[in-house]
Amino acid sequence: MAEELSKVYDPKAVEDRIYKTWVEKGYFRAKPDKNKKPFTIVIPPPNVTGQLHMGHAFDETLQDILIRYKRMQGFEALWVPGTDHAGIATQIKVEAELREKEGLTRYDLGREKFLERVWDWKEKYGNRIISQLKKIGCSCDWDRERFTMDEGCSKAVREVFVNLYDKGLIYRGPRIINWCPNCITALSNEEVEHAEQAGHFWHIKYQIKGTEDFVVIATTRPETLFGDTAVAVNPEDERYKDIVGKTLLLPLTDREIPIIADEYVDKEFGTGCVKITPAHDPNDFEVGKRHDLEIIKVMNDDATMNSYAGKYEGMDRYECRKAMIKDLEEMGLLVKTEDHSHNVGQCYRCGTTIEPIVSDQWFVKMKPLAEAAIEAVQTKETEFVPERFSKTYMNWMENVYDWCISRQLWWGHRIPAFYCDDCGEMTVSKEDIKVCPKCGKPVRQEEDVLDTWFSSALWPFSTLGWPEKTEDYNYFYPTSTLVTGYDIIFFWVSRMIFSACEHTGKAPFKHVFIHGLVRDGNGEKMSKSKGNGVDPLQIIDMFGADALRFTLVTGVAPGNDMRFPVTYDPPVEKGKNPNPEINKIVGAPGVEASRNFANKIWNASRFVMMNLTIDKNELPDLSKLHIEDKWILHRYNEVVREITENLDKYELGIAVQKLYDFIWDEFCDWYIELVKPRFSETGDSNETAQKVLTYVLSNTLKLLHPFMPFITEEIWQALPHNGESIMISEWPKFNEALVNVQAEQDMTVIMEAIKGVRNVKSEMNVPPSKKIKFFVVTEDADLFKQATTFLEKLASASEVDIRADKAGIPENVVSVVNPKAEILLPLDELVDKEKEIERLTKEKTKLEGEIKRVEGKLSNKGFTDKAPAAVVEEERQKGEKYKAMLEKVLESLGKMQ
Repeated sequence: MAEELSKVYDPKAVEDRIYKTWVEKGYFRAKPDKNKKPFTIVIPPPNVTGQLHMGHAFDETLQDILIRYKRMQGFEALWVPGTDHAGIATQIKVEAELREKEGLTRYDLGREKFLERVWDWKEKYGNRIISQLKKIGCSCDWDRERFTMDEGCSKAVREVFVNLYDKGLIYRGPRIINWCPNCITALSNEEVEHAEQAGHFWHIKYQIKGTEDFVVIATTRPETLFGDTAVAVNPEDERYKDIVGKTLLLPLTDREIPIIADEYVDKEFGTGCVKITPAHDPNDFEVGKRHDLEIIKVMNDDATMNSYAGKYEGMDRYECRKAMIKDLEEMGLLVKTEDHSHNVGQCYRCGTTIEPIVSDQWFVKMKPLAEAAIEAVQTKETEFVPERFSKTYMNWMENVYDWCISRQLWWGHRIPAFYCDDCGEMTVSKEDIKVCPKCGKPVRQEEDVLDTWFSSALWPFSTLGWPEKTEDYNYFYPTSTLVTGYDIIFFWVSRMIFSACEHTGKAPFKHVFIHGLVRDGNGEKMSKSKGNGVDPLQIIDMFGADALRFTLVTGVAPGNDMRFPVTYDPPVEKGKNPNPEINKIVGAPGVEASRNFANKIWNASRFVMMNLTIDKNELPDLSKLHIEDKWILHRYNEVVREITENLDKYELGIAVQKLYDFIWDEFCDWYIELVKPRFSETGDSNETAQKVLTYVLSNTLKLLHPFMPFITEEIWQALPHNGESIMISEWPKFNEALVNVQAEQDMTVIMEAIKGVRNVKSEMNVPPSKKIKFFVVTEDADLFKQATTFLEKLASASEVDIRADKAGIPENVVSVVNPKAEILLPLDELVDKEKEIERLTKEKTKLEGEIKRVEGKLSNKGFTDKAPAAVVEEERQKGEKYKAMLEKVLESLGKMQ
């Protein structure tokens, strides 16, 4: 006997209890097993500062579906969890807390004490996102939780840094880098977001020394003028051949600069004269190297002007710009100002406009490392799903720049370089050193830390024990699949691939499964500033984790964005962003539909269990199957094959739609209804129906389990079953013995006949339950004899008269035609003829009146000329609708005559 399920499914009463059981029983744990194939996923580590947002929920749901599927298939499935130390983000949070609560800066505490505070903050808040991941059902091996600054990951970082340095692939030197004056740190190119900004071109005169002549340059950043060390012209430009080598007086300063010739200058652009500021522009920096120009940095780290700016020293860069333009205008040196829209780099973290500046930084030489990473994708050692994203990856790799890896922060992996101030020696070491190996004097360690992505790039192998060749590393590496969004292919995916190829000799994963972003109902990116973010924990509280998971996968294709609409109370005004303080989320249409699906499964399962007397889950004797049993087993078998193929191809959205259709339409709405009459019977028919119901339901729950883990476990445990838990049960396999194409064809004919009768009744306003006699004209009498009970129970046939032809059948009938039969329904039994004629005549009169009214309106020029076009069009559409309705009424009246 099956256990009884509660009347209503309550996710709150089920989910936490089931998850606790899974954890206690150790179902998420994985260990090397030579008798099994490994399947490994490493979680994209969320920031330790983070709180679960809908992007995380989407990403983690996809990973959990794959890991649960592979675990049930018999793989040793390992999902490694962990968090990222998130250098800038974490330091900013802790600094803000210090400032707000104690009025202190990090400098007041000093490096050591400040880092103690960050570690304290990490211990207090760092596990918040991990507990939130558990709420959505993530089946990670929590015993293996890692942190990018834990001992093992830190050792791997040191190992990689020193190895690359020893090979000459890491170097330190002056380069133009992206500088955030707000975060006070360097940024890599990938950490700079570009946005179109309205600006100006200022045309400024530079006087040629000893003459009254000038050259005119145009610039969008006049405040960098104080760092100019030359003006360049193209050597082929005839206009300026005579002045190359002459000297210019730099405006607002007492400095003189040369006019140089360099092919970098486009003689067709602007005046053909370009100011060269090697400390503040990457192209100028290269020109400066070619001509051995002085490098003059004119700004402080916070983008205020330094002493090179003279009287403007201490001003913010924009304040300086405004003041100097005013002065240049008064001196007659400003020729003109043009409006100019241009692409401006902004810090990905805070949105501040970045400043290109020259700085001593640490870099990774990328060209040599990119070669193996390119080959890994070309040879399909690593494959992108969808494949189109490999082009994005290859384009980045083939045009890669050296990677600036140093950051002017305190929180992070401190660069393992040690300086001796006595002899000038620099030592890079895997271990901390106190004294100089050359002269024995004390050393000081590099102040900068590594870019957060440097440690994240090692995540697939550092989390498995590398650089040691551990048992875990040897068994679980390379990993199987990386699941991530297309927005971090450059930041993370590319860097993991070249790092793994360089340090392990293997690509880090076989497949990169790329998904899109979760957007709001209007297709806008969710963000705090817009107030349109949706908290997944709130949705889980309202509808349950299963409903959220199912929604996130429904209709999703790999690589494509998805929309997540919600309803607010009060509603959000059109064209405005929601205000979380005012507009509260009260619904989510997609999730409500998924919850309804969960309730449908629950109610169907309760009905099945109330009619079960068997206590084993097994296929019945196949020779005793009825036609509907053969059909549902065939369809279930096909679904097993298709879902397995879809999951292997990462077509999760297609798989979930097929499951939805099979469960809702075929199993619940058809098969359960078809077998209901057999529950009142005794003997083989009843038992066979029970066995088929139990077998199909319990195994379909297995197919659904990766998507909706909680409800499937709760129902499966209540059904007759073998084993401890659905999550460690065996994934269903295609069974050749259940293939029955004939049963599928026959049942399709029967179901089409039932639907045809129902449609006719609906069109004629006949109650579905009204009993009438059916004449079935068919050459396949045996099939429709099997269908007699179905027609009686599901189409309300009072009697089913099966014939080979129409002889003797009344002429006044309504016909339902399908490929194997014509079903004739006596009109007199369908409706009371006199009453129906009376009803249809009234409807005809009413519609004719409406058509006349609309035509009168539309023939009135006063209406058509003065009314809004939309109102006129609405009336036209009404007229068309009434005419179509009248046509149907006249057709029905014709049949009644």
